[in-house]
Amino acid sequence: MARPTANSGARAKTPRVQTVRVPVEMPEGSAPERWLKNIRVSGFTVMMLGLVILAVVVLAPSLKLLIQQRDQIANLEQSVADQKKSVAALKSQVARWDDPAYIEAQARNRLLFVFPGEYSFLVIPDAGTTAAQDSTPISKHIQTTKIDWVKALTGSILSAGLSTQTKSQLESPDTSQLQSPTTGANK
Repeated sequence: MARPTANSGARAKTPRVQTVRVPVEMPEGSAPERWLKNIRVSGFTVMMLGLVILAVVVLAPSLKLLIQQRDQIANLEQSVADQKKSVAALKSQVARWDDPAYIEAQARNRLLFVFPGEYSFLVIPDAGTTAAQDSTPISKHIQTTKIDWVKALTGSILSAGLSTQTKSQLESPDTSQLQSPTTGANK
């Protein structure tokens, strides 16, 4: 044992330990690599990972079905909205049939009905006749006729009423007297 020194009442000096500072180097490898090295695999971790995988396998088909049903519901809702618009349009058409003026107009146009005392004329074209295609160019200038239409109309009425021609002669008019619009000469 050591002997006490004269300064035994005073505190004994203990030598100070000097620490040496060493520069720190970053460990080699990237952060994900270090993170993976620090993972500890335990039984609990394996069990939880298995439960997560099982949940995904079990729930994935149900989620897919849910998404498909939501899409189908959205399509059906759009179809219902379109049908409601169609029903509204049809209801407005039905409401129009409550108006007597509309019923009268439809009877005249569709069924060709007339009131007593009125005459209805239908012009039915011959099945074999077609409109002749005129190859003359269309003029950009307004042209006036040199025929007095009042005299032509009265002359046509008088000639039709006082004519001695047969029906076949009246149906096929003689076009040799007409003036050609392209040449200005008689045919």
